[in-house]
Amino acid sequence: MATKKKDAIPDEEMLLEQQAIAEEQPLSQTGSDVASEEVSRAEESPPAPDESPAPQTDSENTDSERIPAEDALDPPASIADSQTETEAAEKPAEGPAPARRTRKTRSKKSESDAEPEKAPEHASDGVEGEAKPRRRRAAPRPASAVVAIDDRLGVETEADKARNDLLDLVESLKTKRILTGTIQGVERPADNPSRSLAVIYHGDYKIIIPAEEAVEPPSDFRGRLPEDVLHYMVTKRLGAEIDFIVKGIDGKAGLAVGSRLEAMAAKRREYYFGSDRDGNNLLYEGICAEARVVSVIRAGIFVDLFGLEVYIPLRELSYQRILVKILSIDRSDRAHPKVSASIKQAGENPYEKALRRYTVGNRYVGTVSMVDMNGVFVALDGGIDCLCSYPKRGRPPRGARVTVRILGINNDSNRIWGAITHIATPR
Repeated sequence: MATKKKDAIPDEEMLLEQQAIAEEQPLSQTGSDVASEEVSRAEESPPAPDESPAPQTDSENTDSERIPAEDALDPPASIADSQTETEAAEKPAEGPAPARRTRKTRSKKSESDAEPEKAPEHASDGVEGEAKPRRRRAAPRPASAVVAIDDRLGVETEADKARNDLLDLVESLKTKRILTGTIQGVERPADNPSRSLAVIYHGDYKIIIPAEEAVEPPSDFRGRLPEDVLHYMVTKRLGAEIDFIVKGIDGKAGLAVGSRLEAMAAKRREYYFGSDRDGNNLLYEGICAEARVVSVIRAGIFVDLFGLEVYIPLRELSYQRILVKILSIDRSDRAHPKVSASIKQAGENPYEKALRRYTVGNRYVGTVSMVDMNGVFVALDGGIDCLCSYPKRGRPPRGARVTVRILGINNDSNRIWGAITHIATPR
């Protein structure tokens, strides 16, 4: 009987053992999962010295627990023979279970403790910068601002002038608009001294016109070099007001290239061969037109009359605009029409108008303008010089105020003469 009881006791104990192992089997599986997660994390980051042996113990315990679970249907004879051996095997199996749970909680705490340490690393990636955008600085105000009285600025600033000058050059380049300027100088390049350049300034931009584009070459150079003749002709037009069309612009260097001959050809086509609404020519014989003096020589002057340089035999005229009367026009050659003009016939003779103020026998006041061998010239009102003989009391000085009695007037030769009757003594 005692033997049977001893055999029954191990069977009951085996059943209890199997139930305990079956209840603890899910926990061991979760423990293995947690252990695998910890091993993967340990590969990414070095584990702490306290946590490294934990997954090894779990894996060993799970292996030792799974062996009796698989062989529970056919228990070995060694387990049934002795009770002490089974009890010794049960106690170490039950012992590490609570310790395994405590280790799991510690590992979770360590994981939770490691997460705040990684949070600042993510914060340093710029997440906080996106949440708090930087403030944009306001653009600085221009120092050269001009406050206008009305809605628009009435005066023109330096920047506006430079912009308008550039727009003029660009418009002339694209639309062939004719610009006007004064020849300020004549230059010869250092690399090509035989070439001459007329210089015009349009605002701050320097306009260069080559000599071959500034004046029309003569038909006969009279044995001189063409370069020297063109240089002489351009030099004689220093200070003259001319027309030109822009052919090229270099904005960075502030330079532009122009052509005067192209502008003159455009004006000739417009005025000499153009017509009004009735079909009549704009210029014809007998009409008065404004001309521009471009060159003065000893024998006369050259004027720019709507794209044609016309020679007028007069003396001592400066660079200015004058009124001329067109005497004849020859349109047989469309490229080079010929015109003859007169300044005297453009207006009333000033001597004729001035001589109407004076009558023979009357006395008038004037100023001594010149004294020479012929007599004393007295300037009267209206620009008339009256030639007088030497007075008996002596020759009056230049600039003295005198009284003149008119002795004669010649309207054909525009001459007037008289006699000095009184000399104001200079104080």
